[in-house]
Amino acid sequence: MRIISYNVNGIRAAIKKGFLDWLKTDPADIICVQETKAQKEDVDHTRLNEMGYYNYWFSAQKKGYSGVAVFTRIKPDHVEYGTQHKVSDDEGRVLQLDFGDIRLINAYFPSGTSGEERQKFKYEWLDEFFIYLSKLRSQFPRLILCGDYNIAHKEIDIHDPKGNKKSSGFLPEERAWMDKFFDTQWIDGFRHFCTDPHRYSWWSQRFPSVRLNNKGWRIDYINVTNALKDQLVAAEIYPDVKHSDHCPVYLEIKP
Repeated sequence: MRIISYNVNGIRAAIKKGFLDWLKTDPADIICVQETKAQKEDVDHTRLNEMGYYNYWFSAQKKGYSGVAVFTRIKPDHVEYGTQHKVSDDEGRVLQLDFGDIRLINAYFPSGTSGEERQKFKYEWLDEFFIYLSKLRSQFPRLILCGDYNIAHKEIDIHDPKGNKKSSGFLPEERAWMDKFFDTQWIDGFRHFCTDPHRYSWWSQRFPSVRLNNKGWRIDYINVTNALKDQLVAAEIYPDVKHSDHCPVYLEIKP
């Protein structure tokens, strides 16, 4: 099972930049995308179908905002839309698919960069989601949680930790949530294989030189519960794939 997580920053914009041509190269069996900024009917599914992808969408009620989707060549046994957390579901933030006894969760965590109100919502969402995941594990011990977490966990995951210590996405409270998350027997899929610095998945678009000089953040993850640890095969980040201000992250597990 080859999985990619990718914040496309607008699926229609990504398609114009060659996203579908990239899919033709067979990068993975399951492609989880975040921030689609579109409804399912806004996208022509013909080429997806021709490439053998089933596609599932959970869009925000507000048009042109948020949203997640999964394109998969492996047909899921069940699809769950949202978490029954109304505010989160209204923003189209979580889509879940079952493959045998594995549940794959595609999540677009809130950003707090637009101000205090959204940062407060982010903390509330994180607390709610942590409780949800804890309960879900009693039913599905084998969980995969991929998506844009909008949090760089450790100093190695950000190009300028000192300069960003007061920036949303690297605040002490957010990083403490990640500590708590991994302390409950979740495994960082990428760090399980790679401890190298300067491996990032997002670069600010404010200055073109930022990505060129690799001044990024690692905020996109594919993490698994400890029950899947022995099935991990490989992980990677693909900074040269450029349809978005993010890049795809990859995880492979044995079936």
